[in-house]
Amino acid sequence: MEPIVTLREKCRKCYSCVRSCPVKAIKVDKNFTDIMFDRCIGCGNCLSNCPQKAKIVCDKVGVTEKLLASGQSVIAVLGCSFPAFFHYVSPGQLVAGLKKLGFAEVHEGSYGAELMASGYAEAMERSPSPLISSHCPAVVDLIERHYPRLINNLATVVSPMVAMGRFLKTILGAETKVVYLSSCIAAKFEAQAEETGGVIDIVLTYRELEGIFKSRSISVPALKEEPFDGIRPHLGRLFPISEGTFKAFSIATDPLDCEIVTAEGEVNVMGIIKDLASGRINPRIADIRFCYDGCIGGPERNRELTGFYKRNLVISHFKRDVPYNTAHHYPEQIKPCSFDRDFSSKHVKLAIPKGSDVKKILQSTNKFTQKDELNCRACGYRTCRDYAVAVFQGLADLEMCLPNNLQQLEEDRGRLIQKYELAKRELDREYGDEFIVGTDRKTLEVLDLIKQVGPTPTTVLIRGESGTGKELTARAIHRFSKRNDKPLVTVNCTTITDSLLESELFGHKRGAFTGAVAEKKGLFEAADGGTIFLDEIGDITPKLQAELLRVLDRGEVRPVGGTVTKKVDVRLIAATNRNLEEGVKDGWFREDLYYRLNVFTITMPPLRSRIESVPLLAHYFLEKARNKLNKNIIGLEERAIKAMSQYSWPGNIREMQNVIERAAVLTLDKIIKLGNLPLIFAENYAEGASDLPDLVSFKNEREPHVMRVEKKLIQRYLTDAGGNVSRAAQLANIPRRTFYRLLDKHGLKGQRFRTGGRAGDR
Repeated sequence: MEPIVTLREKCRKCYSCVRSCPVKAIKVDKNFTDIMFDRCIGCGNCLSNCPQKAKIVCDKVGVTEKLLASGQSVIAVLGCSFPAFFHYVSPGQLVAGLKKLGFAEVHEGSYGAELMASGYAEAMERSPSPLISSHCPAVVDLIERHYPRLINNLATVVSPMVAMGRFLKTILGAETKVVYLSSCIAAKFEAQAEETGGVIDIVLTYRELEGIFKSRSISVPALKEEPFDGIRPHLGRLFPISEGTFKAFSIATDPLDCEIVTAEGEVNVMGIIKDLASGRINPRIADIRFCYDGCIGGPERNRELTGFYKRNLVISHFKRDVPYNTAHHYPEQIKPCSFDRDFSSKHVKLAIPKGSDVKKILQSTNKFTQKDELNCRACGYRTCRDYAVAVFQGLADLEMCLPNNLQQLEEDRGRLIQKYELAKRELDREYGDEFIVGTDRKTLEVLDLIKQVGPTPTTVLIRGESGTGKELTARAIHRFSKRNDKPLVTVNCTTITDSLLESELFGHKRGAFTGAVAEKKGLFEAADGGTIFLDEIGDITPKLQAELLRVLDRGEVRPVGGTVTKKVDVRLIAATNRNLEEGVKDGWFREDLYYRLNVFTITMPPLRSRIESVPLLAHYFLEKARNKLNKNIIGLEERAIKAMSQYSWPGNIREMQNVIERAAVLTLDKIIKLGNLPLIFAENYAEGASDLPDLVSFKNEREPHVMRVEKKLIQRYLTDAGGNVSRAAQLANIPRRTFYRLLDKHGLKGQRFRTGGRAGDR
């Protein structure tokens, strides 16, 4: 089991552990951070710096108590730094507490430092290169895992803990169980290492030992003192403090001597390791310990005490005459016991990104120039480029960049405000007074189709002349759909330029084009889960048609300037007043897109074929105009209604709404009269009969003749223009779109009148 455990439910991804880890052995997962033990050196920084206490020491208390209850001989070894932690009890009381727990013997780990002295003396004599002390497990792991080039510089001598384990098992037998007590987390890693495993059975921290005393209700300060077992150490008791190594090994030091270097603490150790690796320094021996203040400053240290006070406690213990048990005699000259060890490279090589990979990752966090690289270290890495490398290697993720997150939040805030305004407008329109008005047969047929297709996810194509109410129909379909609690986004494809329309629909990445100063989500993403209505879809370019086909086929959108697609769930409703079949034949509209759109078609009838509903529509638009203008208008004159019923309404519903609003503005009375309408209405009415029955009869007889004459005129213009619709419209002196409507009305096509060559209209 790993010595440090991550409580995933507690982790809040604050990246404190990433920032504090000197070797970046923390991998950021989706919902938590986890330790990569093949890179970890056991320094314990992640334990000390996690505000949520999501990193904890693996609990060995239960295993220890089970071992003590088994009846086996279990030996306790107190690490050299114990006086700096258990300052509130005497050493004899601590021994008494351990024996009360069931330990057969209690030894001082300081003797292990004295066992190593001869090994260091020999290593210093035979080493031609700078020698690095190997008694700090964190330093050993740092070199084996991250600086393998310095492995040959390590002194091939075990740590005091391992030395005590080998010593005791040589004297008492391999079946004896040894429990080592320390403030060092790295010691737990060392006890499990292959090179040193087996000699120490369990490593407990001082805090874990305090927990056992508490669970057993043992008040250690109240106990009577008992003596230590084993061999009494002397200089070895100074081992845990600064320069204590040389005191324990009886090596004289001089502050002015550059041959012997000693240092404690992460910053100093990392600096010396880097200097040694680069060859900047060349001492005879470098004694380094990863923890500040040496072993008395380990991860599980007593944080209530200062380093100076803890140093005094260790020195006081050194000077104290601590009683020892003479009943258990341990010979100082024991049978051969090796205190040597080997080291091997455990370096895990990570993938090295190319410059283009780093650039791509930086750009994904909105860093396009060197000025964008703030190097704020909020992610835990020294520079933005170090962070980008970590992302490439799978150690970090893109969500860790705080400046990018803040920028995204600001942009999201703007988008939310925009969406709110859009939603508010849509709600006002959707739940206001806008609805399809009409009692004629064709209107009722359209309403039936809306009710049938509304609840389905089917793509709908709404066709009809301009002004017939295609957008209103789209809103009605959305209202009847199962997505009516999600947004309806409307886009008029003719009001936006082609280049901007692509950006509006699909979004863009920062720097995709001039003016793209920030990343922007498109309307398809804004409508995700809801409906998007594309009005006048026949006017979009072939490039946009291809992108739209991707959305319909795969449900994916790709931002302008981006390489990654995003999934969207959007229902599409499209509308057009153009002849798409002719567009497919002439090549200006994709055939595959046409068939994807033309799944369910609703054709909006022109107002001239809905004459029965004209009076109802007139009163409906009058009500809207009255509310808008805040004028007290009670109705329309009968002659005005009759005149509107005679009119052909080329602008359809939109034209009628504008005519009523204009008349409402002009009227000085409470009734809109014929004189308030445009002049053409009065002229049409004057040409008719005095009563409606005769007028209707006259119209019925006149209409076929008018249609025949109109058709012959159009045919003549097309013949004169050689089938070119644009040219024919110019000859007729009418807009091209109006000419197209007349073609549709009479079932004509321009290419039938071509006289040769390539004369069609695109």
